Amino acid sequence: MLKGLSVWALQENESRTAQELFEETRGHGFDGIELAIGEGGLVTPESTEQDCRALVEVAEEAGLTITSLASGLGWQYPLTADEAQVRERGVELVKQSLRAAAWLGVDVLLVVPGMLAPLDAETDEHVPYDVAMERMRTGITRCIPTAEELGVTLGIENVWNRVLLSPTEMRDFIDGFDCARVGSYLDVGNMILFGYAEDWIRVLRQRICAVHFKDFKRSVGTLEGFCDLLEGDVNYPAVMEELREVGYDGPAVAEFFGLDGPALEKLSRTMDEILAM
Repeated sequence: MLKGLSVWALQENESRTAQELFEETRGHGFDGIELAIGEGGLVTPESTEQDCRALVEVAEEAGLTITSLASGLGWQYPLTADEAQVRERGVELVKQSLRAAAWLGVDVLLVVPGMLAPLDAETDEHVPYDVAMERMRTGITRCIPTAEELGVTLGIENVWNRVLLSPTEMRDFIDGFDCARVGSYLDVGNMILFGYAEDWIRVLRQRICAVHFKDFKRSVGTLEGFCDLLEGDVNYPAVMEELREVGYDGPAVAEFFGLDGPALEKLSRTMDEILAM
């Protein structure tokens, strides 16, 4: 597996260049970096093919592989929104993100498929479960022709979106498209509040197209429960055993946010420990 780091783990700001970020990543012992498309940062919906090709060159000069492309835009423009114009914008952003992924030379785009309600919702108002499922199917189906044309897989991530809560449900959702360009972007920390990562791997098997490494403490039970690797309730020996059993050999990307140098160094060492299990 390729040892990767999410660009979100770096302390990005407008004064830091791609070269600086990539060299920092490589300097801490990571072989790959997952870029992210957003309204700011290295890659945006307005990025051109030339912009993306230039990032590939900088990564190669730093000795890095760009592993994949993540997107948080699905939280802002969910495919499940009640407003048709928001759903339409969400579809267009997924398509543009697929283009950016292809220009970056990667074959996986992380997709947040929708949600019942935002994490910070203060009311019980939400999109009904069955309605959300149907809107997700419709939105993803509209993106499949672009994914197939570009050779980029739509990696449906299991996130805290109150939907697709079990590995069997995720499996059946993916299989319903009957398309090799729809797969699972598996985050081994995101289901720990209500499940077990090794079960998800055993069920999803070859549908897994990319993996995020995180950790989580069930005893906390909120967003504050996310913690350093090997300090939470993810059973990493079982995770590694199941990943090898299903033949997964793609990127293993550590997804963290805004770490300083010592924290990145610790994360790199822990990733080595896990990958050696």
